[in-house]
Amino acid sequence: MTFAAPVDDLMFGIRHLARLEELAGACPDFSEAGTDIAQAVLQECARFNEGVTAPLNFAADVAPSTHAGTEVTTSEGFKDAYRQFVEGGWQGIQHPEAFGGQGLPKTIGAACNEILNAANLSFALCPLLTDGAIEALLTAGSDELKATYLEKLVSGEWTGTMNLTEPQAGSDLAAVRTRAERQDDGSYKLFGTKIFITFGEHDLAENIVHLVLARVPGAPEGVKGISLFLVPKYLPGADDGRPGERNDVYCVSIEHKMGIRASPTAVLQYGDNGGATGYLVGAENQGLRYMFIMMNSARYAVGTQGIAIGERAYQKAVAHARERVQGRPVDGSASEAVTIIHHPDVRRMLMTMRALVQGCRAMAIMAAGACDRSRHHPDAAVRQENQLLYEFLVPLVKGYSTEASLEVVDLGVQVHGGMGYIEETGAAQYYRDAKILTIYEGTTAIQANDLVGRKTARDGGQSALAVAGRVQETEQRLAAGDAQAQAVAQRLGAAREAFEAVVRFVAENAEDDPNAVFAGSVPYLMLAGNLVAGWQLAESLLVAQDKLAAGQDADFMRAKVVTARFYAEHILPRTATQRLAVLKGAGSVMALPEAAF
Repeated sequence: MTFAAPVDDLMFGIRHLARLEELAGACPDFSEAGTDIAQAVLQECARFNEGVTAPLNFAADVAPSTHAGTEVTTSEGFKDAYRQFVEGGWQGIQHPEAFGGQGLPKTIGAACNEILNAANLSFALCPLLTDGAIEALLTAGSDELKATYLEKLVSGEWTGTMNLTEPQAGSDLAAVRTRAERQDDGSYKLFGTKIFITFGEHDLAENIVHLVLARVPGAPEGVKGISLFLVPKYLPGADDGRPGERNDVYCVSIEHKMGIRASPTAVLQYGDNGGATGYLVGAENQGLRYMFIMMNSARYAVGTQGIAIGERAYQKAVAHARERVQGRPVDGSASEAVTIIHHPDVRRMLMTMRALVQGCRAMAIMAAGACDRSRHHPDAAVRQENQLLYEFLVPLVKGYSTEASLEVVDLGVQVHGGMGYIEETGAAQYYRDAKILTIYEGTTAIQANDLVGRKTARDGGQSALAVAGRVQETEQRLAAGDAQAQAVAQRLGAAREAFEAVVRFVAENAEDDPNAVFAGSVPYLMLAGNLVAGWQLAESLLVAQDKLAAGQDADFMRAKVVTARFYAEHILPRTATQRLAVLKGAGSVMALPEAAF
């Protein structure tokens, strides 16, 4: 089957959940970026990815990137596809016009990124990392670094990477050993090894700009002594902007991975020939703060990847279920075998896939709208309110959406039956590709620890309870509606109450009994993500019912109502067991002695 970008559902979220017209009306930066622009951009994005990147997805998984010497050759077709990506201006869609970008809201850019990732996850990883490098330079780069690198990165002519991990330093960045020695000209020489560097070497662009964590001599121990450096593959060249001398950073190998096989994940060696020239980003010993800018950008984007791979798996499962003939219907409505989409349990699986994908998409689009308001709204109070909301939502978008994607792709294989286990059908690729999403840019546990520590305990649960207050407002509007809306209100209310109980538990016990709180950190994250996704689908139901009453888009709106109802009836109830796991389950997590494992 071919991939069809979910433009209609994305536009529904952009219009009604991110409220793009209101955003454009309030923010002068986006005064011309209304829904007409969004529709045109998404349609063109769909056309490009359906025709160019999606057809490469399966073949590139079979014949992935290769490494020889210090060079990497990407899968067949990637180089031409990337050229078209750059020519189309897709890298700069949400970046400032001052550096050659289009300056569109994240709300539109995130929707385009979902389409790109659904079409070809391995290919999409290259621009994802470039986005993060752009964000970091915009925030902390010197005027000279911005002038030298940003236009090339925003255009996509050059690509960016994020270099955190080392053989001995995974998530614990306090253990970073790469060193940076000061030079008389203000530059630095870097020495060390970085691993798991996505698109750390490739043949798509003429230069690669590495953002690297390292330590300067005399730096404090731990994370307080980490600095951030820009290390280009090729040093700045002549005034024509083309790269100059080759820098002392080389790819020594690429990983052989379970999934995202076409994305070259490199081991990079810095400084074997006298030192790799690097340039300090911001101030010394502030690197972790700057890197978090990249990481937060990447974490949201990885959540979008989860939604994207779920959409691709859902579309494939639906196509198979419509074609595969197997078994007579249980209700006796036919005497011969029928396509499996007629069977109730297959419908349950497809509806679960659909509801999880659309719920996570609704949450992510709403979060993008909050991000845009936090950065561009003229009212400082509105900016602050939306900043707190967005920061709270990032670990949910990343953690819940990627965990949900594993359930979705697993169900996709199950719908295919035995054929799903065969690589040639393609369902297994989505299963393999999705697993990395719960790991990189911070595992689910790291997202949950962030949710517990920075987003809940730090302010006594106030940000979390503010979200619960918004959910309660939606419940009240649902309760004034018809029987379907009232039923959703009841389920949503029960989930909100479970969430509030967990928030109070976390806020009250994080300091005095951290083991009890952190033993339930992932169930808390899953509860919170479940609630917020369900809340946004409940908002979608209200919009859809209004549209139906007005006689608009009947088939689409009826499907939206049914999907929201299914989520409320089948997925929101999981919050009850998640609540119990957090409040009552910590003792058994830590009870077994280490030697007994």
